[in-house]
Amino acid sequence: MAAAAQEAIHEHDHHEESFVSKYIFSYDHKTIGKQFLIAAIFMGLVGMMLSVFFRIQLAWPGESSDFLNMFLGDRWAPDGILNQDMYLGLVTIHGTIMVFFVLTGGLSGTFSNVLIPLQLGARDMASGFINMMSAWLFNISSVIMLVSLFVESGPAMSGWTVYPPLSALPQAVSGSGLGMTLWLISLTIFIASSLIGSLNYITTIINLRTTGMKMTRMPLTIWAFLVTAIVGVLAFPVLLSAALLLFMDRVLGTSFYLSEIIVGGEMLDNVGGSPILYQHLFWFLGHPEVYIVLLPALGISSEVISTNARKPIFGYRAMIGSLLAIGFLSFIVWAHHMFVSGMDPFLGSVFVFTTLLIAIPSAVKVFNYLTTLWKGSIVFTPAMLFAIGLVSTFISGGVTGIILADSALDIQVHDTYFVVAHFHVVMGLSAIFGMFAGVYHWFPKMFGRMMNNRLGYAHFWTTIVSGYGVFLPMHFVGIGGTPRRYYDNSIFDTFNPTAGEMILDLNIIITVFAIIGAFGQVFFFFNFFYSIFRGPKAPLNPWRSNTLEWTTPTAVPGHGNWPGELPVVHRWPYDYSKPGADEDFIPQTVPLKEGEEEH
Repeated sequence: MAAAAQEAIHEHDHHEESFVSKYIFSYDHKTIGKQFLIAAIFMGLVGMMLSVFFRIQLAWPGESSDFLNMFLGDRWAPDGILNQDMYLGLVTIHGTIMVFFVLTGGLSGTFSNVLIPLQLGARDMASGFINMMSAWLFNISSVIMLVSLFVESGPAMSGWTVYPPLSALPQAVSGSGLGMTLWLISLTIFIASSLIGSLNYITTIINLRTTGMKMTRMPLTIWAFLVTAIVGVLAFPVLLSAALLLFMDRVLGTSFYLSEIIVGGEMLDNVGGSPILYQHLFWFLGHPEVYIVLLPALGISSEVISTNARKPIFGYRAMIGSLLAIGFLSFIVWAHHMFVSGMDPFLGSVFVFTTLLIAIPSAVKVFNYLTTLWKGSIVFTPAMLFAIGLVSTFISGGVTGIILADSALDIQVHDTYFVVAHFHVVMGLSAIFGMFAGVYHWFPKMFGRMMNNRLGYAHFWTTIVSGYGVFLPMHFVGIGGTPRRYYDNSIFDTFNPTAGEMILDLNIIITVFAIIGAFGQVFFFFNFFYSIFRGPKAPLNPWRSNTLEWTTPTAVPGHGNWPGELPVVHRWPYDYSKPGADEDFIPQTVPLKEGEEEH
């Protein structure tokens, strides 16, 4: 039924499309995926620049910088010294952009769109119109978030978690005015984009698989996208409710999050609310969001590692089970962000247990990656290096996660740079590495050309060295007791000159590596945009891979993906180096020989 329906869709009149209908208001899932990717790359550039701005302040507090003055002007960097309020604004927008617009939009938006129909043998997404709306809502929310940077009173200035009362009271700080309102509007539109996109992904995976594509024959990328979409549909509405209640507190005078607040010596009328309610609502999305970001990266790495190790993925069913377990457990660990909020210690111990439990399926994935790599005939493409880099950061970031999962230990380092370092390694670097692995691996399918490998290698080594150079020392800054979001840490000299000097020295090292890492992305930007137009034309299957996207007749498939009948699937996607086979890869469309076991 599904295949027949797709054939009927494909048979409609394909008139010559204009530039606007083909590239701007496109229904084609591949074009929409590229729209998400290019938007995420631009937002990533903005987010990276913001981090460099506030890192300069942390490394050289109070020193004049022409660089800051040139970008931020006299309003926010008078005499080249970063304004204190704007420091918090930069931190807020940097975090928001990276978590939602780069890691969520860049991974789920890009690769779910590009790969789901191609790897399942579908003509397109279940609804091309809803898919286009998802992309445009994402673009609109991105523009609104960027516009908030140029508001006279400044962008939102309450951290990327926008905790009340700072975010709920327009008079609290300059960025709590129009900038905060724009932040809420932007996030609301982003959530709408994410929800309708996720529903489209789920519907396509369940209903539009080609003949023979059983659930147990789907690539792990598709399993990861499916679990991610389900988690998003369940979690994002809770953040929407948190944002709407916050908006009502700001505009309508309600008191969901406010009670007995004094501002400038004046007691406000708000009574009966609790900022802890906001924390519960935010982190009920906030922790699943970690896996909304991570799971697509893990799925991409599974595909890249198996292909370039020339081996079947180890423990295919265990990998599926671990994805499902991570998705489920992500909903019952949120309060480990709230151990210092005054919660009952017994309740805290429950969340300690569930948080430690999530290490088990995570360890299953790491073990299976390492076992797949073991004694493989590894091809070190740039995509493979970034996938291996993800395994590295997932391990090292996960180790510190076990420390933070224990409430007795977490209380000692809560809200210090130790937490910042942990989640940047386990979520930020891992997800970014997965995103880069996906771009390098599927670039030939998206654009019909090959990226330059040497520039890819330079990009990888610069990124991983600078990444660890930034976040490894940051753990020690946190253990030294440095609170996050502080504008100037030189005050520590007053209490402990030795510790204060060490913290300042480490901040200089961190900032230098951050700047090197930012410059290192030039390798990627040049390679990406140059290769789109001037890269060597890609062969049909450059990585000798098994999945269906490489069976399309052209490097960049047209609308409908396959011109004739849809491919028929006969085997799982990881038949690499199979004993007795003529080649070291067997595409999914090749029928099983008589007596051959599938896997």
